[in-house]
Amino acid sequence: MLTPEILDTFRGLLDEAKASGDREPTAMNLATADRTGRVHSRIVLLKAIDEKGLRFFTNYESAKAGEIAENAQVALCFHWKQIREGIQVRFEGRANKVGEAESDAYFASRPRGSQIGAWASKQSQELPDRQTFEDRVAHYEKEFAGREVTRPPHWGGYLVEPDRIEFWYGATFRLHERIVHAAGGTSWSSHLLYP
Repeated sequence: MLTPEILDTFRGLLDEAKASGDREPTAMNLATADRTGRVHSRIVLLKAIDEKGLRFFTNYESAKAGEIAENAQVALCFHWKQIREGIQVRFEGRANKVGEAESDAYFASRPRGSQIGAWASKQSQELPDRQTFEDRVAHYEKEFAGREVTRPPHWGGYLVEPDRIEFWYGATFRLHERIVHAAGGTSWSSHLLYP
């Protein structure tokens, strides 16, 4: 469970990033590793954070989901270079699927086009040509015409439960400030790192 201090610090920085005009302040790099140890990284969007951890949503048949199934240890990194002297926040921990009710609730809040896209996309699989994908979009638009788009069974959320968090504050001459919070049992310890 994240402490109120950690949550307040992160939420304050996220608010600064939002106020700065950043087009995607909730963008975070998600790093996963497959069974061979090869690391993969991509940007996903943070959809919620609370004392339990951070949530994002994706296709459960995607490459990232397959990697999480093989190795649930992941790393997340936010980089807000336009606030202060630049700030990074790093989270490391375990990713687990959220419950169906939570995935249903978030899916229902998405724009209809994004809902249709979740049905149409075979995320991470090879696509023979763009027309094939556009045909799939048209197919699902027709299938759901005049009614709500239900959540596909292969789509949902993950909760990342961090056990290590680093707040990295940029400074001139690369004299950065780094503060690490590490979980140990039921408590957290904190220490500084050299830049």
